[in-house]
Amino acid sequence: MQASEQHRSSSMYHQQLQQIEAYNLPQYRTLNHQLYYNDGGQFSTPSSSELYCTLESSSATGSFTVYNSPSTVSFSPNGSPISQQDSQSYSYPPEQYHSPDNNYGSPMSGSCITDDVSSFKHKLRELESVMLGPDSDNIDSYDSAISNATNFVSLEMDSWRQTMVAISTKNLKHILIACAKAIADNDLLMGQWLMDELRQMVSVSGEPVQRLGAYMLEGLVARLSASGSSIYKALRCKEPESSELLSYMHILYEVCPYFKFGYMSANGAIAEAMKDEDRVHIIDFQIAQGSQWITLIQAFAARPGGPPHIRITGIDDSTSAYARGGGLHIVGKRLSKLAQHFKVPFEFHAAAISGCDVQLHNLGVRQGEALAVNFAFMLHHMPDESVSTQNHRDRLLRLVKSLSPKVVTLVEQESNTNTAAFFPRFLETLEYYTAMFESIDVTLPREHKERINVEQHCLARDLVNIIACEGVERVERHEVLGKWRSRFAMAGFTPYPLSSLVNGTIKKLLENYSDRYRLVERDGALYLGWMNRDLVASCAWK
Repeated sequence: MQASEQHRSSSMYHQQLQQIEAYNLPQYRTLNHQLYYNDGGQFSTPSSSELYCTLESSSATGSFTVYNSPSTVSFSPNGSPISQQDSQSYSYPPEQYHSPDNNYGSPMSGSCITDDVSSFKHKLRELESVMLGPDSDNIDSYDSAISNATNFVSLEMDSWRQTMVAISTKNLKHILIACAKAIADNDLLMGQWLMDELRQMVSVSGEPVQRLGAYMLEGLVARLSASGSSIYKALRCKEPESSELLSYMHILYEVCPYFKFGYMSANGAIAEAMKDEDRVHIIDFQIAQGSQWITLIQAFAARPGGPPHIRITGIDDSTSAYARGGGLHIVGKRLSKLAQHFKVPFEFHAAAISGCDVQLHNLGVRQGEALAVNFAFMLHHMPDESVSTQNHRDRLLRLVKSLSPKVVTLVEQESNTNTAAFFPRFLETLEYYTAMFESIDVTLPREHKERINVEQHCLARDLVNIIACEGVERVERHEVLGKWRSRFAMAGFTPYPLSSLVNGTIKKLLENYSDRYRLVERDGALYLGWMNRDLVASCAWK
């Protein structure tokens, strides 16, 4: 009999609790709707042709259709989502939006929860005492369940409040983060709504955060539409001619010291290691335009006792070949002409192959040559153990170590996006590229006609790939220097400290740029940063 009464009491409790939840909690429906503003200030499902993407990451028709549903979705004046299939449309005057009497389904007030829960608990205690006796302790579990439900609702309310405040104050960063969090939690209704808000705030020609926001938004759109890989390979906007892309890369090289810093620090380590060598072989795993070696050839030409014989093996793939407008022979011809001008004995060996495919026979190693290996902005493209069992990232390091090089140089972006899950990866990317875009803004005026092209073709692709892609399709996989240290140590390398001369040379270089750049020497490595954020790290190994 007592068990039967307990069962009836439990059923009555759950029935009452469901009524409380139905009254106080926001009602979320199937998250398969697109949202947009209608003329009345509410949100509704748009036609696919109404949606806009910054870089046109949509399908071939120009639309971005991900979810389809016969129902539409509206938002109450305070921002709570409700399905039009299950509710009537209500209209409030603006002065009632924050009225203490307007608590029906509004996330802006939680007082009704406190009052009803308190009253319900009191009545439940009376009923429990009558039916089960004064010694029953079942009410403790009910207290815990109600407390947990109240805390959950409170957190949801706080999140809604913060989001609504961010929208009203146009806090672009907050809304970007909230949108990414919604997508990470598979809350697609919230994500689509915030994307519509973001489209009204971002601009590829605005302030740094607006420009960055435009590409971050594009990454989020591409992630939902599973088009991240195609954007990385070729943006929907007109692909620039090779000469144009080369000019954009050159502009970025000139306006930001990041590449010069990396090349100069690596060259300094190589020059120091090879100061007494007569024959030098340099293997560059991503030679691109060959710009890094111009200053080193000049430095060797001025070496006391005469220059050494230099042979460079240039490894590269088709992406850089497109920017060059041709194969590696273009780089070889340019560097050979330069070396001839400075009377430096020179050879060039081309290896038009991806780093993942490099084997020992591709490197052309010869006896009697002192070997230097250069990894400048390259190793982060190699898939590691989290992507492939082949682990080309560590395989290449072991291969290079087997060649017994005198020095190996590493230059990489100081960012942690390799194995991080989507949401922390988004936060890291937002912080990193905020500093990058701010530094560009100082040097390259916003009205500069080529600035948009530089950011779009040299930065946006990588950014979209980090946000939108997963698995083997995500090729931008940066690691912080601490992780690189571990990989080099496991491959058998030991640190090769950079000389103070390199540090002094780079400090002189930075005098030509903003004083907000900072150079830090730490644990035998050099870090170049913008204000309080490290952006590029450089070190050497042997």
